[in-house]
Amino acid sequence: MTGPGHRAPPGTVDARATREGGGVLLTNHVLSGALVGALARRPLPAFAAAMASHFLLDAVPHWGDWGSQRRFLQVAVPDGLVSLAAMGAFAAASPSERRLAVLAGMAGAALPDVDKPTSLWFGWSPFPRAVDRFHARIQREAPHRAHLELLAAGAFAAAALIALRGSGPGGLASWQ
Repeated sequence: MTGPGHRAPPGTVDARATREGGGVLLTNHVLSGALVGALARRPLPAFAAAMASHFLLDAVPHWGDWGSQRRFLQVAVPDGLVSLAAMGAFAAASPSERRLAVLAGMAGAALPDVDKPTSLWFGWSPFPRAVDRFHARIQREAPHRAHLELLAAGAFAAAALIALRGSGPGGLASWQ
């Protein structure tokens, strides 16, 4: 387990990140954070609620249990790039009065997984060991659940778009 003061060999991912703690795809955390931000409408509550949502999603059965560092990276790298694209797309799609809350929601939802790249690149997690242990313990992963991740991504994206466009100026009525 990584934590402050613990150094894994550079260029490696700790066992938690490759086997039991890869977690829900980052894209789904980002999309759920966009939804939280759209609904919260204020940055601080959006950030806090989205961070809490990260751990709730990780406790739901999901795709994971990568089996190897190589397989983890084959999924994690494209997922990280898709997550960045989703952040840009939802920031652009957000009405200006909700944009900061949506950005805060996406950041809050993604933040707990910052341990993955820091472990890979620097050999340590920025979180206390107790947080890392909790984060690993709540994971409910299995290799046959990729379809759940894809369904969740579609649902979160659709719900976030509806929340962003569903009321007020520029709402669903303006899409017609």
